[in-house]
Amino acid sequence: MNLSIFPELQYLEASLYVLGAALLAALLAGVLHHVGIMLLRRLIRNRPYLANLSFIAYRASQACLILFAVRLVLTGAPDDTPWLVPLSYLSSVALVIALTWLAMRCIRALSATVVQLNPVTAADNLKARRILTQTRVLTRSAYFIAALLGLSFVLLTLPGARQFGASLLASAGVAGLVAGIAARPVLGNFIAGMQIAFSQPIRIDDVLIVHGEWGRVEEITGSFVVVRIWDERRLIVPLQWFIENPFENWTHTSSTILGTVFLWLDFAVPVPAVRAEFERVCKQSTLWDGRVCVLHVTDANERAMQLRLLVSAKDSGTAFDLRCTIREAMIGFIALHFPESLPRLRAALDAEAARERVVSGAGHPHSEG
Repeated sequence: MNLSIFPELQYLEASLYVLGAALLAALLAGVLHHVGIMLLRRLIRNRPYLANLSFIAYRASQACLILFAVRLVLTGAPDDTPWLVPLSYLSSVALVIALTWLAMRCIRALSATVVQLNPVTAADNLKARRILTQTRVLTRSAYFIAALLGLSFVLLTLPGARQFGASLLASAGVAGLVAGIAARPVLGNFIAGMQIAFSQPIRIDDVLIVHGEWGRVEEITGSFVVVRIWDERRLIVPLQWFIENPFENWTHTSSTILGTVFLWLDFAVPVPAVRAEFERVCKQSTLWDGRVCVLHVTDANERAMQLRLLVSAKDSGTAFDLRCTIREAMIGFIALHFPESLPRLRAALDAEAARERVVSGAGHPHSEG
């Protein structure tokens, strides 16, 4: 059938040809992508990053290849094809978004590989926690940069975006100043996150004392740190706070720690016997790491003296349990063998006062007869 006498139908026929070619190219690209990924997975079984990438970035890479094939078809289509210009712009924007998605999935695959190769479940996980902290913070920073670049390329792809950007910058004025002031906490946390990633004052699973609370670092996001308190509460602290304020990190270089138990006892307590029992309790406990087991008399007042029992453990949680065990055992031992050595109130009666009371009592009228 000759459609030359119907210009509208002729244009429609050209559009259908281009649409059919685009769909065919997309289908072919999808099949080639699937086959290629299957073959690639057989070849890279011993390469952790590429293996993770083939699974994590599967959909993103598939979308990129399909959109690239469609973009090639639209580029080769006749210039007078209806709706070619808007479709070209849409496909270009979609391709940029898909490439941004692919870049973020590649970053995600790299992060997953680093975590896989450095498990934090190991007994000595200090190095693994340091790497995990750097990976998480840098991954979020890389996400932000990739998204920012993707948005920039999308704006540059659209017609008139450069003029819009120039006019926006020219008319920013006070609005730009207000936006900068409003964004200061966000930028401050972003820079603090980079500092934490490289200098590492804190890491994932570090034991911290923050605002008087004992807890472990559960998560480090792009703007705050989640500290899991011992009673399962969560303390949310901005990243910038850790750069600007002092805090305690009990596992910065090692998880081993010293714990103390204080006992107030009477002056008559036999310290050597208490020390011997303390050493026996430490040696029998599986919580003690065998490094430090020392007893000292560290203080005294008008009523009793203070004994400090110093012990060591592999981490702070174990040290707490060990301190409780030792405190219970030592109090029981002293109460059983030296009950008179427990703290007590002393009272002394002056001799002269006692005689006066006796004399006054002898002269009382009811004392006669």
